[in-house]
Amino acid sequence: MAGDLVLAIDFGTQSVRALAFDRHGRLAGRGSVALDGYSHPRPGWMEHDVAGLWQALGDACAALWAEGAVTPERIAALVVTTQRATVINLDANGQPLRPAIIWPDQRRAQGQPRLPRRTRLLFRLLWVEGAIRGLAAEAEANWIAENQPEVAAATSRYLLLSGYLNQRLTGRCADAVGAQVGFIPFDYRQQRWAAPGSWSWGVLGLSPDQLPELVPGGAAIGPLAAEAAAELGLPAGLPVIAGASDKACEVLGSGVLSPEVGAISCGTTATINVATPHYFEAFPGAPAYPGATPGMFNTEVQVASGFWLVRWFTEQFGQPERQRALAEGQAPESYFDALLASTPPGADGLMLQPLWNPGVRPPGPGARGSVIGFAEGHTRAHLYRAIIEGLAYALREGRERIEARGKVPLARLRVAGGGARSDAVMQIIADVLELPAERPAELEASGLGAAILAAVGLGWHPDIPTAVAAMTGVAQTFTPDPERAAAYRRRYRAVYARLYPRLAPLYAALRLIR
Repeated sequence: MAGDLVLAIDFGTQSVRALAFDRHGRLAGRGSVALDGYSHPRPGWMEHDVAGLWQALGDACAALWAEGAVTPERIAALVVTTQRATVINLDANGQPLRPAIIWPDQRRAQGQPRLPRRTRLLFRLLWVEGAIRGLAAEAEANWIAENQPEVAAATSRYLLLSGYLNQRLTGRCADAVGAQVGFIPFDYRQQRWAAPGSWSWGVLGLSPDQLPELVPGGAAIGPLAAEAAAELGLPAGLPVIAGASDKACEVLGSGVLSPEVGAISCGTTATINVATPHYFEAFPGAPAYPGATPGMFNTEVQVASGFWLVRWFTEQFGQPERQRALAEGQAPESYFDALLASTPPGADGLMLQPLWNPGVRPPGPGARGSVIGFAEGHTRAHLYRAIIEGLAYALREGRERIEARGKVPLARLRVAGGGARSDAVMQIIADVLELPAERPAELEASGLGAAILAAVGLGWHPDIPTAVAAMTGVAQTFTPDPERAAAYRRRYRAVYARLYPRLAPLYAALRLIR
């Protein structure tokens, strides 16, 4: 029979999932493998061998076929969505020259970009010289040029993970417009590579011939190559459709198409996004990245540590839940709602600032996490509640920033990602952000967003809004409790919003003490 499903490959940080969706957005089958094998050659560095990344994709497909509900013959098209800003250097034969540098990696180049004197003077006059230097330091290509010049010299293609996978799948060096997020010479306003002669080529240490051809979301990149098809267990010649980055696809798969709806991701990195046809930045110099819908933008505020903190809590304090999960074959996180139920809103005065993983954008590379308000009666349950509430406070801060910059108040939230499976977490988000929080009908929102693009590319739906209406929905809405919301508002304004400005000088001092 003709294929009646699309296969979305959702390549995250912690796992790779092969997800088969029908034209109504129903998940027909799921294969998942943990993405491990990361290496940390030095503190703050994060890499993965490139062959292992491709193997993980194949393993996820094999897990899907082994599940038995979906056969390869039912697949009509393939689409990829991946973690953002992971970079891969390839030689002229398409072979990796070094391990992939994964997006949380914190290495920095030390040298300064070589720019014409006139450009340097212009940056100085515009008071952006420091920002440009910071951008150059963050660019992985500059670090490679400084520290591995032989790799830089041999690099024929410099690709994001999505571009690498699409090239392996089709043999064509092309990538989705909506996947371009990273320290690359990309014009975020125009959603294309920077113009020839732009300062960004020199600052970011790359040339146009090293980058892939860009394809809009929903358009065909090419047919599935025979070698890749054999490795994945799929028929050769299947159309490979351009997707978008995982967060962009998650926004789309949550059903968010307009700026009055906030899309929250309770993932490894927690984010709040709006989808907007008008470009604006939540923070000056922090680009609005391409939306999954061609021509749309996602303005985003990140909490870099995000729901990774739940994993951290599990490893450090979750021994009882780990033991129970092992005995009952469940995920440890599924038992944490009992910890929230055993503690009151506000965690009896314990408050956490979730800045475990600093970033280049605000709050910046000097940020650190903090926990304040410890008292004798506090338990690990209080700490867990403080983690969830702290993440919600950070997302509220992001909501306020986006509303102030975009001039459009949010009316409701769509909340996806692993944390959204918890009713207690959903209610805390609704209470802290003081907005109705809607749980999508399908929590594999990133994969579903990619599947929506593939469904439009196949002609199953005439356009993306029609596809979203047919393939997404709301399973449950959590309404803010007025009393709890008012109490959270007081804590947020009196304490949380004042924490970082007061602690930032102490964080700076800690960095200087050896």
